[in-house]
Amino acid sequence: MLSALSIRDIVLIRALDIEFDDGLAVLSGETGAGKSILLDSLSLALGARGDGDLVRVGCPQGQVSAIFDVVSDHAVFEILRANDLHDDDGPADGIILRRTQNADGRTRAYINDRPVSVATLKEVGRALVEIHGQHEERAMVDAAAHRELVDAYGGLQKHVLAVGELWRDWRVAEKELRDTQARVEKAARDADYLRASVEELTLLAPLEGEEEELAGRRQKMMQAEKIASDIAEAYEVLTSGSSPVPTLTGAVRKLERKSESAPGLLDGVIAAFDAALDALGTAENELQHALRLSEFDPQELENAEERLFALRAASRKYNVPVEGLEAHAARLAQDLSDLDAGEDRLRELELAAKEKRAALSDKALDLSSRRKAAGEQLAKSVMAELPALKLDQARFFVEQTRNMDEITAEGCDTLEFYVQTNPGTRPGAMMKVASGGELSRFLLALKVALADRGSAPTLVFDEIDTGVGGAVADAIGARLARLAQHVQVLSVTHAPQVAARAQAHLLISKRDAENASAEVETRVTPIFGDNRQEEIARMLAGAQVTDEARAAAARLLAAG
Repeated sequence: MLSALSIRDIVLIRALDIEFDDGLAVLSGETGAGKSILLDSLSLALGARGDGDLVRVGCPQGQVSAIFDVVSDHAVFEILRANDLHDDDGPADGIILRRTQNADGRTRAYINDRPVSVATLKEVGRALVEIHGQHEERAMVDAAAHRELVDAYGGLQKHVLAVGELWRDWRVAEKELRDTQARVEKAARDADYLRASVEELTLLAPLEGEEEELAGRRQKMMQAEKIASDIAEAYEVLTSGSSPVPTLTGAVRKLERKSESAPGLLDGVIAAFDAALDALGTAENELQHALRLSEFDPQELENAEERLFALRAASRKYNVPVEGLEAHAARLAQDLSDLDAGEDRLRELELAAKEKRAALSDKALDLSSRRKAAGEQLAKSVMAELPALKLDQARFFVEQTRNMDEITAEGCDTLEFYVQTNPGTRPGAMMKVASGGELSRFLLALKVALADRGSAPTLVFDEIDTGVGGAVADAIGARLARLAQHVQVLSVTHAPQVAARAQAHLLISKRDAENASAEVETRVTPIFGDNRQEEIARMLAGAQVTDEARAAAARLLAAG
């Protein structure tokens, strides 16, 4: 429920803080006192369109805060969670809607002191408050709201969820069927190309990472080919007939024989020759080893190059990277498989979609029948309220249109509240046929019939008693009081019969400044006892309150 409303610098209001309780509260006051300002302020906090003219003259900004106490399982918390505005570990019962209005027309919206879009504020506001009057039935304009109210009245929410689940299953099956049909049709158009491509790629058998591995091997073999010729040439120098090694060896042997005749003279020379021959022998061994390491099969190089060129040619042909050829081959093979086995798969999918559609139709038809029964019962409940509201010649009924060809997640029905205001007139949509006063009373009867089902926790009725009096006004007051047993009701009223039935009475008035240059301010004062009796007497008598009016007010309060 709405527990408090705080207004700063809005039109004639400088600073106003109002506390509310549950049950029925009425707001009364003379014409022009500022009742519409209060409703405009509340609407602003609920996400209504902003207007720079709402800001108090001379102020840069106005602000309205609405504080709500809400039960922890209310659906509004799902909206908050969906917008990351509620922590399940935090308190679950307090919601603060705040709106600032700048004089230049700009506004800002907050929920629990977190900035939000105006659309989000409006969505949350709609879940918390409904405002009904002769000129604004925001919650009832959309026919979808009528269906939701019938569902709430009949307790059909679980059936609606079941239809929604079946509808989503059917949509998934339909999508899979359409996608498969598209693939099979495409595959049929490209059958020859597919078969040739699959055959070619199957024969090629590309592997992921193969291009990089082949390119690396090819580079190594080409480098080895160049090095091997140089190694062989060097080895030929040391081992061929023109090698200097035999000549050097013969020269060393001759020097060794002569060294005996000249001791010490040739020792150094012979040692140097021996070292040189040993080094040449080592070089020969290393060259042999290098030759073995650099050996490769020219055929292997040729094969690697052919394989690499074939992969790259296929890459260009199919317009995919070499590393994507394997996956592309798998896709083409799957398309060909879909073509070959397509008819069987399509028949399976068509059967599955048909079965899901049949299950959806059955459930939607069952829901439609339940809605018809709920709508008829709701109409009876509303009709029972109409005679006392001076609508005894009127009819209220739920117009239900069933379309099994266009089932949605909500079923196959379009539901709208219809009325016939007088015998012989053409029935029509309630929102179009009923006049302002009639519409307010129809809505009141509807809300009483719905009681705590399908209503926001706070209902605001704006002068729905305009143009009626006596027994009709008393009937309106009695029904507002009954409705207030289930939800919080705020009523702006000129009818003393309504005011007398309230648990709380707020008087709206203008406070004239002591000097003429000061601004006039709107104030709201809770009234009790004699003050309340005096206000109801004023509502009965007008400007001149008489003792008879006071006595009548006392009787109304006693009866209320």
